[in-house]
Amino acid sequence: MDDVKDRVSLDDRLNAAATTGMTLAVWADLKPDATFIHDPDGKATTFGEVNANANRIVRLLRRHGLKAGDAVALVCSNRAEFVDVLAATQRGGWRITPVNWHLTADEIAYIVGDCEAKAVFCERRVAASAAAVAQCPDVKVKVAIGGPIEGFADYAAALAPLDGSDIEDPVLGNAMMYTSGTTGRPKGVYRTQPVIPVQGLYAMRGYDHATSVQLCAGPAYHAAPLAFDVRGAMGAGCQLVFMDKWDSELALRLIVEKRVTHLHLVPIMFQRLLALPDEVKAKYDISHVIYIVHGAAPCPPEVKLAMIEWFGPVLNEYYAGSEGGAGFVISAEEWLKKPGSVGKRPALLGSRILDEQGNECPPGVPGAIYHQLPPGGGFTYYKDEAKTLANRVGDYFTMGDVGYFDEDDYLFLTGRNAETIISGGVNIYPQEIDNELIKHDAVADSSTVGVPHDEWGEQVKAVIMLKNGYAPSDELAQEILAFARANLPSFKVPRSIDFVADLPRSEAGKIQRNKVRAPYWEGRARQI
Repeated sequence: MDDVKDRVSLDDRLNAAATTGMTLAVWADLKPDATFIHDPDGKATTFGEVNANANRIVRLLRRHGLKAGDAVALVCSNRAEFVDVLAATQRGGWRITPVNWHLTADEIAYIVGDCEAKAVFCERRVAASAAAVAQCPDVKVKVAIGGPIEGFADYAAALAPLDGSDIEDPVLGNAMMYTSGTTGRPKGVYRTQPVIPVQGLYAMRGYDHATSVQLCAGPAYHAAPLAFDVRGAMGAGCQLVFMDKWDSELALRLIVEKRVTHLHLVPIMFQRLLALPDEVKAKYDISHVIYIVHGAAPCPPEVKLAMIEWFGPVLNEYYAGSEGGAGFVISAEEWLKKPGSVGKRPALLGSRILDEQGNECPPGVPGAIYHQLPPGGGFTYYKDEAKTLANRVGDYFTMGDVGYFDEDDYLFLTGRNAETIISGGVNIYPQEIDNELIKHDAVADSSTVGVPHDEWGEQVKAVIMLKNGYAPSDELAQEILAFARANLPSFKVPRSIDFVADLPRSEAGKIQRNKVRAPYWEGRARQI
């Protein structure tokens, strides 16, 4: 009985601390010398060290005039300093924007400027850091992580003289992730009210702060690894193991060596794990894993079934986006009864399937999926009212996905707006690619689409109309691809080019990307 009382008392303390962003301070008080983070290079950092650094960062930024509500940008790979800065913003009242560090200097500069960052923490390995931040005159504080960057203060040197004890006046901070639109630049998903996870959520996922270990195998700047892996470990008070990049056997080795119990994966990671030779898989006892959560991209049923057969019924799927969603989840046991579904219609927030006229679709009939906004409106696209309104129908919003409910109210995804490509769990927005390709002298117009790929789900293909005087050839295709590589991050570069004499257009003259995409998916049961 005393154990139960102690657990309830600790949960109450943690839930109260969460309202001011101080959950990590509670864990640091309970076990300051316990290892919290394992970096990819083998460095271990304790709860006490991360908590003290968070307090030092708060004091550093306050000295430079940052006030609650100001923005902080973080351009950093998977390492302890990422968590230091995140924890500081949670208790300092700031709005943090983690930035994809694979982007170009101009793309990073756009996000840093658009989110109105007053402080930026950049890792030295990100070669574009200095050039990007140089374009952002409103940044007051520039701090370099992991080595010197010209014009930046050194992380360790800047924090060393500052007091690491808990600040006395914490203010709950927020996060604003960036998601690209179908046209133009990425937009921040802004919520006026921060999300506050309660301890009951961690209990439902089977966490035990004394024994649980979380693996972060994807980039922490993505919404899902940030929420499930990084913030999961911070909230549950368990160890966090960072990977720098995906390596299938390394992932298995870390699961065994670190006794990993919880992890978030995307379907391509499943596929690559399953593709390992049987003798390699047999070397690793993964029976201690109790919770794998997955989403971000559709998972082929045969792949998920193979993972359940290997790891056991520990897979839990979610369906949502950076904007949120109604909260679809499905356990392995439930999925085996409804293979291919992403979950039952949630009771808390509703979802609707609408046809092109805005009418509700009956069971079994696909249509656009709309999710109910929570009370207060949920989110807006930062500084873009037009984009915010464009995806709304009343108090519902859409992420561009298509699907249907079956007779038991289970949701099945069947397609997606062609303006989004999901390759290996990463969202790629084709208009950004087209905007670069049409700068090439030979290109009259471009329509980039996602085409089927057995491992990645989709692969980026550019369908191009040439200007008069240019003829299709392998040499020209390679020249255009080289041009793309020079102007786009590697994950956005098309893997192939098809030349066409014309592109289908609407009466208004807009390229109909769905029609460009359709022939590549013809005859396939799955359109995503």
